[in-house]
Amino acid sequence: MPQIVPIRDLKNTANISALCHESNEPIFITKNGYGDMVIMSMETFERNSFFDRLYDNLNAAEQDVKEGRVTNVDDAVAELKSKYGL
Repeated sequence: MPQIVPIRDLKNTANISALCHESNEPIFITKNGYGDMVIMSMETFERNSFFDRLYDNLNAAEQDVKEGRVTNVDDAVAELKSKYGL
């Protein structure tokens, strides 16, 4: 479940850091009752970035299939062997 923290709590950086690392998800910071910022641990950021890239690649691959930009396995393997001298 997402954590929501008021901006005044950012004064205690050690607690906020611990919260980021314990929750393994973004922490939403509010200012005057409204969303203002999002913070997260580096591990969470890297994991989210990995999945963003993965989903982008999968969407691109799906679009290639829809548009007929595909190669059969035998041709792909032959191309790789030729390219890398195998």
